[in-house]
Amino acid sequence: MTQVYVNEICPSTTQAWIKKGALLADVRENDEVQEIQFDVPQIIHIPLSQFEERYTELPTDKNLVIVCHDGTRSIRAAAWLVHKGYDPEKVVNMRHGLVRWVHKGFPVVGDASVVEPSGHTGCCGGHTHHDHSHEQEHGHDHNHGSCCGGH
Repeated sequence: MTQVYVNEICPSTTQAWIKKGALLADVRENDEVQEIQFDVPQIIHIPLSQFEERYTELPTDKNLVIVCHDGTRSIRAAAWLVHKGYDPEKVVNMRHGLVRWVHKGFPVVGDASVVEPSGHTGCCGGHTHHDHSHEQEHGHDHNHGSCCGGH
């Protein structure tokens, strides 16, 4: 796969995208989604294990925020979409995933206590404790700028 660049946003910025009509695409597996879900309108669930076969279910004309538990699977899915021709300005990864979403107190359906606390303390800016080396190995790269407006 050729190298693609995927923009990342934090849960706070994701909330703003949702208010403007963006769709969330949750790539967690079925058992994970049954345990706890993002409580947002217009969410689409396509497990990563089925993503290559089903990605065309995602519209190409809307902003898409790709999400998972901690942002590692969703960055791969977002890169796949960009590689397949989706607009890199319309497809973003939500950094730190459901873990940060729950930490920020955003709405979920299910028991939020099942989400393991994260070692991340900053919002999104700079290089946090997340290891991005696997994306580099797989030809993925992304921005590390602050996405929360300096919060």
